[in-house]
Amino acid sequence: MKTYAGVGSRRAPEDVLKLMGKIARRLAERGWALRTGGAEGADRAFERGARAGGGAVEVFLPWPGYNGYREGALKAPSPEAVRLAAALHPAWGRLSPAVQRLMARNSHQILGLDLNDPVAFVLCWTPDGAESEQECGPETGGTGQAIRLASRWGVPVVNLKREDALEKIARLVKG
Repeated sequence: MKTYAGVGSRRAPEDVLKLMGKIARRLAERGWALRTGGAEGADRAFERGARAGGGAVEVFLPWPGYNGYREGALKAPSPEAVRLAAALHPAWGRLSPAVQRLMARNSHQILGLDLNDPVAFVLCWTPDGAESEQECGPETGGTGQAIRLASRWGVPVVNLKREDALEKIARLVKG
């Protein structure tokens, strides 16, 4: 099955959240499955759109009951996902255990349940428009973890902050 990760800032603007839902719905209607993390903002916008389009949705939770979820593709990150996240995050030791779990669940969003099934692409929004590990900075926020991981695995990242985002998505979906 064709999969993509839909992630991004909890503070994405309302017009971007609507666009995320619209894109997710169209992708679902074309047979694409969504991987996301159940957070408010971008994650929920992608999820609502994908479900409205009848698509498959995998929600990877950082802990049981996160944001009221009773079920998810995974209720907590695996030890391997935690190790991977720790290796990638620039300030892992300064993160609280809860934030570490949030970062670790990104490993599953990008690489799948067993960490061996990468998504075809990552679709996101961050205030700085980052699309690669080199472009990540403080403005990228927690989404930077997903972007860093995707960069290391050669997974394309499309940031909806960029003007050419829709053309990039169209190329990825057709290719």
